[in-house]
Amino acid sequence: MEFDFSLLLLALPIAFVLGWLASRLDLRQLRLENRQAPKAYFKGLNFLLNEQQDQAIDAFIEAVQNDPDTSELHFALGNLFRRRGEYERAVRVHQHLLSRGDLSTADLHRAQHALALDYLKAGLLDRAEDALLKLEGTEFELQARLALLANYERSRDWEQAADVARKLQANDQGSFTGRLAHYLCEQADALNARGAAEEARLRLEQAVAIAPDAARPRIALALWHQEHGRAADANKTLMEALDAAPAAAPLIAPLVAHSAIACDRIAPALAALENVYAQSHSLDVLDAVVELEAAAGHAGASAANARYAHHLEKEPSLVAAAKWIAGEKLEHEQFHPQVQRALDHAVKPLTRYRCAACGFEAKRHFWQCPGCQAWDSYPARRVEEL
Repeated sequence: MEFDFSLLLLALPIAFVLGWLASRLDLRQLRLENRQAPKAYFKGLNFLLNEQQDQAIDAFIEAVQNDPDTSELHFALGNLFRRRGEYERAVRVHQHLLSRGDLSTADLHRAQHALALDYLKAGLLDRAEDALLKLEGTEFELQARLALLANYERSRDWEQAADVARKLQANDQGSFTGRLAHYLCEQADALNARGAAEEARLRLEQAVAIAPDAARPRIALALWHQEHGRAADANKTLMEALDAAPAAAPLIAPLVAHSAIACDRIAPALAALENVYAQSHSLDVLDAVVELEAAAGHAGASAANARYAHHLEKEPSLVAAAKWIAGEKLEHEQFHPQVQRALDHAVKPLTRYRCAACGFEAKRHFWQCPGCQAWDSYPARRVEEL
């Protein structure tokens, strides 16, 4: 049977026409998808501007489906998931970006940083640490180190935190000596709890050497001396603390009074605290002065009351007024207990400490705010005196 060349001549034009039609259809489909992707993208932006995150996510998912190679859409979608607390979905989006072979180095680093933030927000600290360490030597190195520092503080890994803080300080990112001293104090607390008292003392002495103007290391060292029956050393350390950190005098003064009474060094302690009070008019310092005067037998209850009355002349203080009334005899003395209870209840909020960074209030002073985790954000003065 002979091959019919006429059929071939007929098939060639037909194949050409079919190919041309197919290409036209593909072009039309591509144009349609290209129109839909930006439309969905702008629709998502509009929803974001109107704070409609659910609708924005739907729009971005539609845009990603239409154009799966667009990395910016993936970044936008992952960040939205993180903001909404949908950390698993955010992680999947950023892991998908990292698995792509067509991303630039800059976008890969960006995706790695976003993944680290996902883990941090989700509280997966170990995974966050691994993700952040991979950013060393990238443009996100500084942000990664700051995040690592916060991560190590949250997990109370003080040695690793100190290592990161030293790197930041070496790169001229500010002074971290105060934090380094806090880390040493935290390590000392842990060592004390394990019974390693001498190691704890060495850490505290190192903290004093690193940050000589900081109050906490000297206070912690004095308490260590006091706990081990060294009242004279405790008093000496606290007197040095008064000079080194005068702003912390309201915290130091009560400890000075106790240690001075324990080692019978009342006179120099009283002179020092009277000088501090003359400059600061702190009620905590005044309480310590009154305690020392009573221990020395220099004054009775009436003299103490006169001290509080004199304080009221200088500072309008409800707390001082409550202390003064407690030692006074009222005209209707039978009502004194009720009046005193009412005053004591009223002054409780005024005797708290307040974080200057976030406003978190507490009955006792914190070196690190339990609310916002800021260091040294609690003034030594109580709420009434701020």
